[in-house]
Amino acid sequence: MQTERRRRVPALAPEDRRAALVAATLPLLRAHGAAVTTRQIAEAAGVAEGTIFGVFPDKASLIVAALASAFDEHPIVRALSAIDPEAPLRRRLGDAVAVLLRRFEANANLMMVARTLPPDTAQPLMEHLVESRKRLTDALAAVIEPDRALLRRSPRTVARLLFIVVMTTAHMEATEPEALAPDDIVGVLLDGLLIRETESDTESNTESNTGSDTGSRTGSRTGSRTGSEPGSQTGSPTGDA
Repeated sequence: MQTERRRRVPALAPEDRRAALVAATLPLLRAHGAAVTTRQIAEAAGVAEGTIFGVFPDKASLIVAALASAFDEHPIVRALSAIDPEAPLRRRLGDAVAVLLRRFEANANLMMVARTLPPDTAQPLMEHLVESRKRLTDALAAVIEPDRALLRRSPRTVARLLFIVVMTTAHMEATEPEALAPDDIVGVLLDGLLIRETESDTESNTESNTGSDTGSRTGSRTGSRTGSEPGSQTGSPTGDA
């Protein structure tokens, strides 16, 4: 039996073994969180449990490596860079939001796992996440850059705001019944939430206000003349007499 197992799992170089263990760990983290056991990981990877500790000093180190792999920003940066810069701004942002939403939704529960790690163990991962977010923001700002002249804020500021809205949306979708589609998120950022008046409504209100002002001014002038002219004409002869 042992001979058959050795034939089934060929010897790997340390880096290849590390990558295989990380790949086997990620689905288990999504399913079980930090409660996953090294036995489960070993079974998923097709190795003896002791093999894990020949590559990683402990389970926490393996979890950190798996999370760092899941949070690798390079595939997302490539996807954002592939968005057509000649497309309209809304379409570009909609495509970018769709890419980011898939990323955040896939990794939402992995962030919960990261928060359960001891501070010393999690520190390198948190630093990696900060740098990763900066690179994602830069890539998103590059998507926005062609339409800088249309925006009241810099592309990087717009990218940060969009990033926040997308992250919040991804975390809310598990509990909120009203999900936001990528186009909805873009609309919130570019248009806000106020219902704007149409041009015809604005013109109608302007004409109404103009008519009201004209009527009040006319009435005021008429009343002024009516009240002052007869009195002045009548009062003057009577005084002379």
